[in-house]
Amino acid sequence: MRVIAIGAQGDIGRAACAELADRHEVITAGRSSGDIQVDITDRASIDEMYRKTGKVDAVVATLGDVHFGALSDFTEDQFMLGLTNKVMGQINVVLGGLNTVSDGGSFTLTSGVLDRDPIRQGTGAATANGALGGFVKGAAIEMPRGMRINVVSPGLLDVSVSRYGSFFPGHEPVSSRRVGLAYAKSVEGALTGQVIIVE
Repeated sequence: MRVIAIGAQGDIGRAACAELADRHEVITAGRSSGDIQVDITDRASIDEMYRKTGKVDAVVATLGDVHFGALSDFTEDQFMLGLTNKVMGQINVVLGGLNTVSDGGSFTLTSGVLDRDPIRQGTGAATANGALGGFVKGAAIEMPRGMRINVVSPGLLDVSVSRYGSFFPGHEPVSSRRVGLAYAKSVEGALTGQVIIVE
């Protein structure tokens, strides 16, 4: 299969690519790195990415910014960062690719643990993660041409502990290998409309 991996240089993106690259042609994309540059906050940039890749069989999106901060200090704009970037960015990756992904192809989005196992200062991320779960469940029953859509929801990755572990007290890290397998399950399997939890 030809697979676009957007956000391939992040910890989650690397885990997904490490699992998929041995069996598939993986085209990497990112804001400032990869085979193709793309800004998921700009629909024209997403459309240009698909124009460059041509027909693909699967799209994996493992990126999206959110704001972390105390709820009492949150502003509407800070909430909108996650909704505009992580949520609508990934949704627009799907909407822009509906005519480029092949019959029976798939989209795999990425959320995270915080909507089911919250941490202090993580309300923005929890909100975005929950929205993505709702999107894939609703979109799955309307996907054209037999296409599938899922979202992978991993816990804190083992490779991310040195940078983010202090924000996740008591959370047991998940292995990058298991996270990669979740993307393989979505891309190569038959699931649709699912939140694939890795914890």
